[in-house]
Amino acid sequence: MTRGGHVEAVHTVHVRSTAGDKAGDDMRCFLRSSLKPIQAIPLADGYDDLDDDELAIACASHQAEPAQLAAARKLLARAGATVDDLENGLQPGRPDGKLGHNCSGKHAGMLAACRAHGWPQHPYRDPAHPLQQRIAGLVGPVDGAGVDGCGVPTFTMPLGRMAAVFAGVPERIQAAMRAHPELIGGEGSADTDLMRALDGWVAKGGAEGLFCALSPDGVGWAFKVEDGSSRALRPALAQVLGLDAFRTVPVRNSLGETVGSIS
Repeated sequence: MTRGGHVEAVHTVHVRSTAGDKAGDDMRCFLRSSLKPIQAIPLADGYDDLDDDELAIACASHQAEPAQLAAARKLLARAGATVDDLENGLQPGRPDGKLGHNCSGKHAGMLAACRAHGWPQHPYRDPAHPLQQRIAGLVGPVDGAGVDGCGVPTFTMPLGRMAAVFAGVPERIQAAMRAHPELIGGEGSADTDLMRALDGWVAKGGAEGLFCALSPDGVGWAFKVEDGSSRALRPALAQVLGLDAFRTVPVRNSLGETVGSIS
């Protein structure tokens, strides 16, 4: 990151792919929100009539944009649940209470999955709940577990293993994400922008500088910014995946003036 022609910060990005590509260390970290397309599998397995927007919002870290909130409400209705049933918390500055939380689509999907499979709806985020046990089985061997920012279990593993897990996202879920990239992150989100820029790709960002992607030929990718700064992701994605539009990210001040760049 440069400002006024001087280097102000440097971010180290570690990369692994299922095709053997690598940069940096096979760093261990938590899968965080990049796990959401896997967490949506019990939902996808539970219904034959899911619309793409319902499945996409279950994979999303949304920005509470109108279409995103509408999709989350639709999934809640399928679950026969209300906003009060969501076991995520509140995010300051977000509309519609718990529905405005960036993980509300995932939580609505978990409620709907419980209804489909005949599992108790609460406490669906408990690691001992049948839903979380099913998700843990889908993830497979892990180094450890923790609690994500929205209260559900998350898992830690090396990036190489993470790329393999993401490569296992079923085609039905991939198709929904490709059909509605605008629901996955929203305006300005790296995963939404990558899916719009690269035909056939699927991508999902996670907290602390994590980013997973899946190419049309089935190669899984995992990127992790060592210091957790997500601002380093776009230039790293450009360097590795050849995505020219991401190569330089402008740094702007509060007046909107470009005062530096990340490259």
